[in-house]
Amino acid sequence: MFDIAFSELMVIGVIALLVIGPEKLPKVARTLGHLLGRAQRYVNDVKSDINREIQLDELKKLQTQVTDSARAMEQSVRHEFDSTKSLVEAPANDITAEVAKLREQGTAELQGKTAA
Repeated sequence: MFDIAFSELMVIGVIALLVIGPEKLPKVARTLGHLLGRAQRYVNDVKSDINREIQLDELKKLQTQVTDSARAMEQSVRHEFDSTKSLVEAPANDITAEVAKLREQGTAELQGKTAA
């Protein structure tokens, strides 16, 4: 995070010893350590929150893509089903019409024979 060498830390420590004094320096150092720890935890919490939001956004995009793909697949299957259904129904309707004609002819022939 900070680019501070050991020699720079020693200079800061000597200046702190002179300014604060040897009696208060351990308490100040402890307090400073606690504050730095809190700051690091806060930064880590913010980073993890940002990462969670990014992952949530990515999951929402993925969900949208999957939903769109599923709809496209459903439309494709429905179209194929409808076209296959019409291909099967056309001959079936023709056969049904022919059977009806044959029945009418058979009925007409039977009526003609019974009338004669």
